[in-house]
Formats: sequence, structure tokens, C-alpha cells
Amino acid sequence: MATIISLNISRKKGVNKEPVESVRLKVDHGIEGDAHAGRWHRQVSLLAEESIDIKRARGLELTPGAFAENITTRGIDLAALPVGTRLVSGEVELEVTQIGKKCHQGCAIFKQVGDCIMPRQGIFTRVISPGSLHRGDTLEIRE
Repeated sequence: MATIISLNISRKKGVNKEPVESVRLKVDHGIEGDAHAGRWHRQVSLLAEESIDIKRARGLELTPGAFAENITTRGIDLAALPVGTRLVSGEVELEVTQIGKKCHQGCAIFKQVGDCIMPRQGIFTRVISPGSLHRGDTLEIRE
């Protein structure tokens, strides 16, 4: 089981996302108000805080959302989850659709620190069941 450390959104692509207390997710769309939402397979992105901690250990000051992830978690190895895994929190259900991604070097975090961990350790999901998520909610694996 994981804990949601932060929920993050941005109005445009290619920038750091800003933390918010809660988000509303729509089926086949993603997070309402987020620039990456839409009818595609990468509606909601997740990154483990443990992955961010590796960069912090090198002296970088990074906040949740710095890697443009929608959901920052603690307590689960996200990159080890197979495609098709379901993640559930309350009424919300997400399906893992992609592990990592090809990074474009023009993103804000790459410009800031010269590296982005999303291509190696981030995951992407689509919304199966809608609802709301709040900072501090738990996220369980349903295989």
C-alpha cells in the first residue's frame, strides 16, 4: 500500500506541476484542470517520493511535482508494477498503461538539474473509475 504524498497539476505542458489538496478524476480523461489530461493512455502520471529522494541526496532541493508527476507516492515501487496493474483509492481506480517514457530534453526539470527520472521510474495510468483523491489518501494495488 502506498500513501499519496502530493497531488500536482499544471495548466500547461513542459512546466513543473504545483501541489493541490485534492483532485477530481474523470474516466477516459484524467485529472480535471491538468494539461496532460485527455483521451490517451497517459492520463495520470505517478512518481515515488523515494525516487525523488535519490536526487535530493545529491543536494538538489526538489518538491513534489518537480518532475511533472500528477501523484507523488510513498511506500510502493511504482516502476516494478506491470502494465495492466490496477491502483485503487476509495472510488478511484487507475490502470497502469506505461512504465517510463521517452523524455524530451526541453522540460523544466531537465533544464534545472540536467536529468529527469520520469523516463526511468515514473508510471502512467488511465482512469477506470472516477472520483476524488486527497493528499494523504492510500493507494492499493489490485492485480
